[in-house]
Amino acid sequence: MNSKIITRFAPSPTGFLHIGSARTALFNYLFARHNNGKFMLRIEDTDRARSTKEALDALLLGLNWLGLEWDGEVIYQFARNNIHAEAAKTLIEKGAAYYCFMSQEEIEKARSAAVAAGKSFIVKSPWRDADPSSYPHDRKPVIRLKAPNTGETITKDLVQGDVIVANEHLDDMILLRSDGTPTYMLAVVVDDHDMGVTHIIRGDDHLTNAARQILLYQAFGWDIPQMAHIPLIHGADGAKLSKRHGALGVEWYESAGYLPEAMCNYLLRLGWSHGNDEIISREDAIKWFDIEHIGKGPSRLDFDKMRHINTHYIKEMPNLILLEKILKLLPDISEISKIAISKALDSLKPRATLINEIAEMAKIYIIENEITISSEAQDIIQESDSHLIKEAIIVIENSDNLENINETLKALAEAHGLKIGELMKPLRALITGMTNSPSVFEIINIIGKETSIKRLKKGI
Repeated sequence: MNSKIITRFAPSPTGFLHIGSARTALFNYLFARHNNGKFMLRIEDTDRARSTKEALDALLLGLNWLGLEWDGEVIYQFARNNIHAEAAKTLIEKGAAYYCFMSQEEIEKARSAAVAAGKSFIVKSPWRDADPSSYPHDRKPVIRLKAPNTGETITKDLVQGDVIVANEHLDDMILLRSDGTPTYMLAVVVDDHDMGVTHIIRGDDHLTNAARQILLYQAFGWDIPQMAHIPLIHGADGAKLSKRHGALGVEWYESAGYLPEAMCNYLLRLGWSHGNDEIISREDAIKWFDIEHIGKGPSRLDFDKMRHINTHYIKEMPNLILLEKILKLLPDISEISKIAISKALDSLKPRATLINEIAEMAKIYIIENEITISSEAQDIIQESDSHLIKEAIIVIENSDNLENINETLKALAEAHGLKIGELMKPLRALITGMTNSPSVFEIINIIGKETSIKRLKKGI
């Protein structure tokens, strides 16, 4: 076997990059990087009817967003059809495969007979050992693997342990269809061999394919890659993951305000552990990742934990990079507003779990825009004393700096027998349109007295 570890991620371009597939890609990437090996990308696009350019673009964008860089060129399975076909014919020459001329009607008849007898159906082709001189000339054959009828096939799985299948339960699977196109089983094995793949890390929904693929490796006389079938991700209710649970493409998580660093950290911990560590950087993930600590049970998607991890990465993100992400969500704003938002970031960071939430709160610092007042803030404004607000406006107009505003507004509140928080509630509602925000004193200092007073006057 190749001494250099090579892993691969092999999605079909028939939809978005599912969160479960993203985790599979991450595990393959980390295992290769941990061992100074190669992480390769193969697009299994043989299903031409369902493969689309939009889905392919979504896959590539999703991997790039997550920072999962593959080595070498992308390999497209469909472009290798001739290689797959030739491989099937070499098995004919070796006596490990045969031409089968059974019609679909014959197969269905045999299936019905097996069902009627209460038996499981395995194709038993009369052409398995037929003399080539008896081959019909009016039918195009398929090529079937000549699978062993006795003994057992063992998948020595690195996660699941030994999985044993009796060969009598494995049929002579089709390798090449009558139109000359390869089946999935043949294409995967030939591609993995030609790519030098040493470790196949994939979801355990592929475990049923493993024994058949091992038979193919043995028929070719090739080394069998080590296999690790990882448990699938379930919803919070324990049911198989679906769209209602959040089984969406990674582009949805990006648009919802999650950071790629946070998503990778979350996905890493979804089925793999390193002690009690929850926050794991990319550098540490590469240093620590191994197959031994992949759990054997299914993981459950937990959005609360996902947001918690996202919060950590938002807090740790340098302000310049965070500002860049926020401004993508707030196009066409003035330079003075950009400066105001940048000054507010340290106060906004602890209040958000998603980038979108920061962008929404950052709108209060856009000088040129009129703020939108929430219904909760509107209730506070309607209940407030307009005369008190007018006095606050005068105080702000006559204040020179933040510290001065702070002290004089406190004095105003005391003069009316109020706590400072009771005065700040209507001021916050009028200046920000929200009931929860960073310090009103700080906001006034950042957006300036003129903008603050304008909002207060308009509100009352």
